[in-house]
Amino acid sequence: MTGLEKMISQIVDEAEAEARSREEAARAEADKIAADAKAEAEKLKGDILAKSEADAANYLERVKSSADLQRRTRILRAKQEVISSVMEKAYVSLNELDAEAYFALIRKMLEKYVLSENGEIYFSAGDLERLPAGFEKEISAIAAKKGGSLVLQRSGRAIENGFILVYGGVEENCTFRALFNTQKDDLQDKIHQELFA
Repeated sequence: MTGLEKMISQIVDEAEAEARSREEAARAEADKIAADAKAEAEKLKGDILAKSEADAANYLERVKSSADLQRRTRILRAKQEVISSVMEKAYVSLNELDAEAYFALIRKMLEKYVLSENGEIYFSAGDLERLPAGFEKEISAIAAKKGGSLVLQRSGRAIENGFILVYGGVEENCTFRALFNTQKDDLQDKIHQELFA
């Protein structure tokens, strides 16, 4: 082998060695990049999985909360229907009182609502027809006890029950429905306490 051939062989050997070295360095770099990419993908996969689990848990919590709200709303509606039914039955039972019990209740109402002024009292036409004997005097006595007077008006009002008091042109509606309506919240609270406490 001549000197030139030796030089060429040496250059080729060095070039091959350099190529192998570079190839190994590139392979090592590629392996490192692949390992880093794999680690990043695993981290990303873990983050996505954790976010998905958190989103699923939040969604489940919202579904449970919504279902609970709907359940409570239905229970509340059912309770309100029961309370309204009880109140209506109480109102109907007042309308169905016999004359003696009915006018005993009217006396108690008069004692509560009569003012110490001069006024008038109106009943329905049906109640005027069934007033107990001497009831007009009882009305006057109750008003006098309060320091006022009441004149029974013989023209019946278009009311179902109870009475209307008029003092100086101002009417006080003392029908059962009006009293139920003004006491509605208190009555509902008492019924709720009795039925659902």
